[in-house]
Amino acid sequence: MIENRFKRDLRGARPQVGLWCTIPGGYVAEALAGAGYDWLMFDTEHSPGDPLTVLSQLQAVAPYPVAPVVRPASNDPVLIKRFLDLGAQTLLIPYVQTAGEARLAVQAMRYPPQGFRGVSALTRATRFGRIPGYYQKAWDELCLVVQIETRDSLQRLEEIAAVDGVSALFIGPGDLAGSLGHGGNPGHPSVKAEVLDAIARAARIGKPVGLLTGDAGFAVECVAAGANYVAIGVDVGLLCGRAEQTLSQFRAAVAG
Repeated sequence: MIENRFKRDLRGARPQVGLWCTIPGGYVAEALAGAGYDWLMFDTEHSPGDPLTVLSQLQAVAPYPVAPVVRPASNDPVLIKRFLDLGAQTLLIPYVQTAGEARLAVQAMRYPPQGFRGVSALTRATRFGRIPGYYQKAWDELCLVVQIETRDSLQRLEEIAAVDGVSALFIGPGDLAGSLGHGGNPGHPSVKAEVLDAIARAARIGKPVGLLTGDAGFAVECVAAGANYVAIGVDVGLLCGRAEQTLSQFRAAVAG
């Protein structure tokens, strides 16, 4: 079996630092794979990505010491099955509101009798049938992360975290801000306070927890509060931001 580096390092002493990837395809993914991040998140919820573009991303980063994480567009057993068969080992499931929804995701990732993941012996996940005993061993290297991103799911955090098979929690500040009445402003003090409280609650029950934030100072606060992993940027945001900065600097220099 291929070791799941992300799952292994979730409980390590050092927080795992990641980057959000929304640009489809393998070329950018490969360029970022050598940048030194611990993990890269390939998004298909808020990007044009799909199973075929994720396949090229997984192939592109495979030679590099970086852990790929995949976010399906929804808590859909069919999408979950497809990404697992492509070789994704860590899935981030969005908009998990209840323990029942968390259990659905767990069952979609597990083979019978514990779950209902469909069986195919000739997939990229099995190295096309070359991993002996994959059916029995697969779950050991799979990692399920569920996304807490509404007021209701915050209230049920401990209940969701207690579902057998949930490896970690992810706090989504953007959607959480909207749910709390501060849409478009994840940096609002009350949103930050709720995020920090959720991290502390997860830490108290021993469940790994993380988030995405472009606010480096807040990311440091979250790590201090107990976050085990954090994404500190989005690929397209870094691209656009640096492009605008370069242009602005050049125009200022020309203007004297």
